[in-house]
Amino acid sequence: MPGTRPRAVPAVRHPRGSPEGGDVELGAVARDLSCGIADMSFEELLKLQSQVGTKTYKQLVAGNGTKKQCSRPPVRNACVADKHRPLEMSAKVRVPFLRQVVPVSKKVARDPRFDDLSGEYNPEVFDKTYQFLNDIRAKEKELVKKQLKKRLSGEEHEKLQQLLQRMEQQEMAQQERKQQQELRLALKQERRIQAQQGHRPYFLKKSEQRQLALAEKFKELKRSKKLESFLSRKRHRNAGKDKRHLPLSREY
Repeated sequence: MPGTRPRAVPAVRHPRGSPEGGDVELGAVARDLSCGIADMSFEELLKLQSQVGTKTYKQLVAGNGTKKQCSRPPVRNACVADKHRPLEMSAKVRVPFLRQVVPVSKKVARDPRFDDLSGEYNPEVFDKTYQFLNDIRAKEKELVKKQLKKRLSGEEHEKLQQLLQRMEQQEMAQQERKQQQELRLALKQERRIQAQQGHRPYFLKKSEQRQLALAEKFKELKRSKKLESFLSRKRHRNAGKDKRHLPLSREY
């Protein structure tokens, strides 16, 4: 405007000893311009930019603008957070159909047959501990026989017959395990006697142990006069196995 004098631009001082005048002291310039940079004309701003450089000028203007924005006092939130308030769920996340309201400890099932806490399986100790079960099984077997005599036909008769047959098979399997256990104990005692006499103990193979068990079984069947029926059933079973491997007959 005519009649107005341009405002004097503060001089920029360079540090002593720098080859090209050094860097601009941004702190001093910022302090000088912080109070009157908003009232400077466009011509004065261009003159200041040519003196300090474009990069430094932008830093000065940005620093002054940030200072103006941050000069406003922050608005404090009226609601104070309380740690005892209920949990707020976001409306953007879909609530699951089944959610865990109260944490429940998961129950882990433990199988004593495969758990190390139960110890190692010893058949001798097991048979001695649960020896009372043999008397209970014998009483149950007598009860099933009495019920089988009362029901001579029908569906219940077949169920009782199958139950009695299964109980007899379990009893026979238990007797066979007991005989094998007695055989193992006898062999162990024999090896112990050989070691005491200074001989080297001989450990039987599994195939030899099976042969000895089979020989003891034949002796027991011969004493009980059931050897012929056992051999006939075995021959019939082997014949059925051989028949399945034969080729089918073709009719022309």
